[in-house]
Amino acid sequence: MHHLTSVIKLVFLGGIFILLCSCESPEDLTKEYPFPSDNQPSAEKIELGRALFFDKRLSLDESIACADCHNPAYAFTDRKTVSEGIQGKHAERNAPTLLNSAFLQTVMFDAHLKTLELQVIVPIQEATEMGHNMKLLIPKLRAVPAYQKAAKILFNRDFDAWVLTRSIAAFERSLLSLNSPYDQFMRGNKRAMTSDQRAGMKLFNALYCTTCHPAPYFTNFKAENNGLYTDYGNDKGRFRINLDSADIGFFKTPTLRNIELTYPYMHDGSLKTLDEVIGHYLAGGKHPKGQHPSILPFQLTTKEKKHLVSFLGALTDTSYLKNFQSYAP
Repeated sequence: MHHLTSVIKLVFLGGIFILLCSCESPEDLTKEYPFPSDNQPSAEKIELGRALFFDKRLSLDESIACADCHNPAYAFTDRKTVSEGIQGKHAERNAPTLLNSAFLQTVMFDAHLKTLELQVIVPIQEATEMGHNMKLLIPKLRAVPAYQKAAKILFNRDFDAWVLTRSIAAFERSLLSLNSPYDQFMRGNKRAMTSDQRAGMKLFNALYCTTCHPAPYFTNFKAENNGLYTDYGNDKGRFRINLDSADIGFFKTPTLRNIELTYPYMHDGSLKTLDEVIGHYLAGGKHPKGQHPSILPFQLTTKEKKHLVSFLGALTDTSYLKNFQSYAP
């Protein structure tokens, strides 16, 4: 995030998060994450955000919570082509993972919002998602004694939009998944990855994959045009923000961490498997105006495709599920 002033060190004590401020440069990614200066986290704030995240009262008809589109069991996605909102409505886009969102430099597929705090309100008020009105929602949540009490204790104010957005953002920022076989391998455990995964990593680094998906977060955080369509139809991507034709087909590059859990793929969920995704890039995209210049046709043998998919599987880390036992497989 912009204007980051500190990082948090997470320590587990008796199963409870203890958060300690640190100004050290991040070295162990499993221990630290950034936060904005106006939303310093605490265990209590994170717990309030968690309660709100799973509360269906945030939707107009009380039928869905944030967790319905961002299910812990699916790496905080929903495995649907596009998310389902209230009253049988459908969102425009596929639900991205929230894991490691603390490190995002931009939020939303249009890469136009700078903080998680700003993002929180979007699905709540979006007519095809949670469909609520903040003027109606805030008094409703303020009337919940536990929420009002927590707002007074943690923020010294009545429950309001500030409390709502800061709490949920603090919770989302605490969702870390940075102990995959790849991470263990990079920290020196040479047995953490299989031979197929190591071969796939060499391929991944040799191809143009790292241009948009560099380690350690496996995203460049930018909106790019990956040549998915020649005509983007009704959803033209970042174009809708500034109505600049140069932005047609540009969508934020997603992280590849936990990619084997977050299918289907692309902003519209149009590719169902990793083999289909690799096939798209093997063909070099469909060459619309603005397609990233690095996306060019290339060839892989069947064995090399297997290695590449195997490496992507090495980016999976479900250790976060220990905090969501009811969602664990």
